[in-house]
Amino acid sequence: MADSKTFGASIRAARRSANMTLTEASLLLGVARQTLTNLETAKSSVSLDTALRAAREFGVSILAVPGGQREGVRRALAGMAPGTDTKSAPSPGR
Repeated sequence: MADSKTFGASIRAARRSANMTLTEASLLLGVARQTLTNLETAKSSVSLDTALRAAREFGVSILAVPGGQREGVRRALAGMAPGTDTKSAPSPGR
């Protein structure tokens, strides 16, 4: 995920997909409704523990890759995207 807004939007979409209200989801996570609102809207700082718990509960994947491997992983993931033909993709440096 590129930023907290994207992460929050992913949490919100997953919660809505599960047909859960903010109140129901906050009870599930054991946090205040406002905390979950802050996470979903990226308006305020939320603890990493809370963010990770929300991601786990709602099935939002977080991929952590060491800095030196990011470009290779990014390329591999881009090649796996639906509709991507890796054989016709230009090689690096072309």
